[in-house]
Amino acid sequence: MISKSQLKLITSLSKKKYRDQHGFFIAEGPKVIAEFIAEGLEMQLHFTSEIVKNETSVYHQITPQELKKISNLTNPNTSLAVFKFPKQKANENKGICLVLDGIQDPGNLGTIIRLCDWFGVSQLVCSTDTVDCFNPKVVQATMGSLARLSIQYGDIEQKLSTTMLPIYGGVLEGSSVYSEKIEEDCYLVVGNEGNGISEKIIGLLTHKITIPQYGASQKTESLNVATAAAILLSEAMRPTGK
Repeated sequence: MISKSQLKLITSLSKKKYRDQHGFFIAEGPKVIAEFIAEGLEMQLHFTSEIVKNETSVYHQITPQELKKISNLTNPNTSLAVFKFPKQKANENKGICLVLDGIQDPGNLGTIIRLCDWFGVSQLVCSTDTVDCFNPKVVQATMGSLARLSIQYGDIEQKLSTTMLPIYGGVLEGSSVYSEKIEEDCYLVVGNEGNGISEKIIGLLTHKITIPQYGASQKTESLNVATAAAILLSEAMRPTGK
């Protein structure tokens, strides 16, 4: 059974203000929860509609109806857990650091985090107006990859203006990503779903790259940002001599 205080806590964690206040976030589903446990994240509470032989202060068996009350999913899974924020990992000026400029959609951010994990990009820097990586929808979309990345939020203009590394940015008009050599150690910027990379950040790019459009109609205005990130990261990882 869920206590009133537990219900209040879980409900509050749907909002960033309270996630930051408590230092907790929600994950749902056995697979996602298992991924976070395997990565060493500290679990505070675990509620499941499956049979629990021995309930503890952390593990609780509840009914599907109770689970539905606390779930953020349209079709609740069998379990929900509350985790403590992972310890912040230090960024290194090594390898590709993906920079997100104003990404708003939780699904896009979750997919981008999974892409980083897939391509071995361990560093992600987000502008302050990018959606919170601990948003429940983002957490679900990452499928556990969230725990394996260093994700920092801050002033990306300040960060990029002080680096000596090359800065690549995905724009509509630039050199083809299929012919551009992307350095192993660099920053790679992708922008907002509707507006792309902001003007102040475009001014800091040392290399403007684009994904060429081959469709006969040429009527598609742009690619989904997560799709664009996948193509850019794939090409960045391609061995030298494209």
